[in-house]
Parts: sequence; structure tokens; C-alpha cells
Amino acid sequence: MSNEQKQKGIILAVKLDNQSYTDFEYELDELTNLANSCNIEIIDQVTQNLESFNNHSYIGKGKIEELKMVIEATEADVVVVNNELTPLQISTLDEALETQIFDRTYLILEIFKSRAKTKEAIIQVQLAELSYTLPRLTGLRQGLSRQRGAGGGFSHGRGAGETQLELDRRITYNEIAELKKELNELKQIRQQQRTRRNKSSIKTVCLVGYTNSGKSTLLNYLINKYSSNLDKQVLSKDMLFATLETSTRLISSDYGKFLLTDTVGFIDKLPTHLIEAFKSTLEEIKEADVIVHVVDTSNTRFNEQINITNNVLKSIGVKIGDIPIIYAFNKIDKLTSYFYIGSDYINDLSKAIRISAKDGTNIDELVKLIIDEAYKEYVYRIFFIPYEKQDIAYKIRSESIYFNMRMEDNGIYVNARVDKKTISLYEEFTK
Repeated sequence: MSNEQKQKGIILAVKLDNQSYTDFEYELDELTNLANSCNIEIIDQVTQNLESFNNHSYIGKGKIEELKMVIEATEADVVVVNNELTPLQISTLDEALETQIFDRTYLILEIFKSRAKTKEAIIQVQLAELSYTLPRLTGLRQGLSRQRGAGGGFSHGRGAGETQLELDRRITYNEIAELKKELNELKQIRQQQRTRRNKSSIKTVCLVGYTNSGKSTLLNYLINKYSSNLDKQVLSKDMLFATLETSTRLISSDYGKFLLTDTVGFIDKLPTHLIEAFKSTLEEIKEADVIVHVVDTSNTRFNEQINITNNVLKSIGVKIGDIPIIYAFNKIDKLTSYFYIGSDYINDLSKAIRISAKDGTNIDELVKLIIDEAYKEYVYRIFFIPYEKQDIAYKIRSESIYFNMRMEDNGIYVNARVDKKTISLYEEFTK
């Protein structure tokens, strides 16, 4: 998409009576960013206040006429709709406007499609795209199809007979079934990897957060600080959904080590098709020992982004409270005044910290917090081991998250942070 010439777009949005103007304006700003990510330059807006969406055409007849005049005056290429349209709404608007119509879900799917690099991510996006397309086959003409080639899921035009429609549906169902089969095979591989990791004593930590909150930047900073293998860094850019890949890296700090996984960012009105398609990837979060919720403090609506992220976590089966959550309030380097962490959007202030993944502010403190939470059942113990049993010192080392050994004339002193099982095994050597 980045190599294509920018299209001119008009935003079409309905403000419902129960929505505040502030929330509505924020949605439109976010939609503009989504459009920009799809090479669409927003040049105008057409909005309407309604009690509910028009089931037939999304907006009223008079507003459609107004929109047609704006399209003609601006020579716009595309109408970008703030909500996900139904097949009937797509068909009605397409017939009335005779221009490209992209709804919010379509834009997000397009962005995901352009960002997907691994086989798993590509399959997940294809599955979400087909699931979105299937119920819209009757209503899709040129509106949502003009950016697709002849073989794409959106390519079938108006005037197709019932036989062609049924053929399209059968093809789509078959493609969905095949993709689900491939995805399930990859899911089994991922599950095997998780099982192997769970057999080790190393705890797992997942980064979650709103898109562009700085999760990948944080992962890269930790890799740079605590790893000798800089080739393990991930893509990190100031853009929506910079990466869709779920990346797991070993972080070996002075306080202990843990496996850290970066996950796809969330967004308001994240399409259910995408959540469903990415569930196998997002299961990494459900298996985590600790969740680090990264928050963009430079965004004035960060508290709403916290709620949206938590709601997505709940939708994939994460029970908030069952897994410890640390809130990392990121990008404090962008603020001109001190950032106060309020109890109105986080209950336990001891599990919250201000950080900057860009310049490293409080990153060591975040790592300590992660270690303390992930290994809270581990305790510090001092062991004294005679030289003739020095192999025990190395056994303790393999089970500890912190280890310090000191040789003395009469034996070996070991200071380690270990679990209760290790303590019971070597209790005779504890001081």
C-alpha cells in the first residue's frame, strides 16, 4: 500500500445520542489515522446525529444527498465509514454513491494484511478477511472490491446470478475450512512450544496494550540491555499495528530471568473476526505467569485505552485478577509535567510504574517488579555446602532465579532465590 498513490477520502460517521462529543471526535481522529495507514488522505467529514443507525442505509436519505454533493465537489475517491456496515447498508450506499466505500473493519483488515509477515499471521488475516466477506457477498459490488484483484474475495460484482452467488459462498466456505485446518496445525506447534517452556522453571511474561503504546520498543530495550543477541530485536515503529507477530525472547537480568512475549496491539472496535482469528496467538496471554499492560501516557485518553485493552483480554478468556497484571505507564519522556498514577483506573498502585522504553527510565525497576511478581513463591536462602558435595551448589544454581557463590576455606556459601521444593531438597545445607 505504501507504494500506491494516496487516495482522497471523506469520513462518514454517525454520532449516536448516547455518545459524548468528546468520544465521537476521538473516534474520528483514530479513523483518520487508520485511513492514513491505508494511503487515504482524509479531506472532509460528513456526520449525522441519530438515535440509532439507519438499518437500510446507515444514514438518512437527506444526508446521502449531502454526501453525494461533497463527493462531487471534492472529487473524493473513497468514503470511509466509522462503523462496520451490514451487507444491506453496503449495497444501498454503493448504489447511491457509486464510489468506493470502506468501513472501519475493512481498514483494519487492510492494515493487518499489509503488516502480516509470518505464515501464521498471514493465515490469521486471510481467515478474518473471509469471515468478514462471507455474509457480504450479496451486497458487495465495487465499493469494497475496487482494491481487490479479479481473484480476491471482494471481486464479484452486482448482477451475479444466484448460481454464481452460491458458488462464491461454497468457495469461501472451503477456503475458510482449509485456513482453519492450517491454523490448527500451527496452533498445535505453538502449544508444544508452550508445553516445553512450562516444563522449565522459567516464568513467562506477556506484554499487552493498545496499539502503538510502545510494547515492541520495550521488548527491544530489554533485549538490548539484557541479551547479547541483538538479532532478536523486533520491528518497532510509530504506527498502528507495527507488528502482528507474537515474539518470545529470553530476558536474563541480574535479578532473574524470564520469557517475555510481545503480542498484537488492540484498538477500539477491534473486529470480532480478527479477535477470533488471532485467538490461537493470543492464548499466549492466558498461559502467562504475569501480564505487563503497557500504557501510552502521552495519549490524553489512555484511561479509556486501558479499559478497551482489558475488555479485549476478557473477550479472549483472560480472567482479570487471576493473572497478576503490572501496569507500565510508558512514554513519560514525552510529558512536560509529572505523571500521577490515579487509583480511578488502577486498583493496586504497588503494581504500577512510570517508564520510558525509549530512554530507559525505570526499566530496571520494572524488571524487579516483574521478577518479584512472577517468582513471588521464591525466597532468598543462604546455603553452606562442603567442598566434597560441591555438585549440589550447581544443582541449586540450575533451580534458582538469583545465584551468588562465595568460596571459603571451610566450604561454599551460596546465596540464592529458590522455590520451596528446592529448599526442602537441600534443607540440611541451609543456614
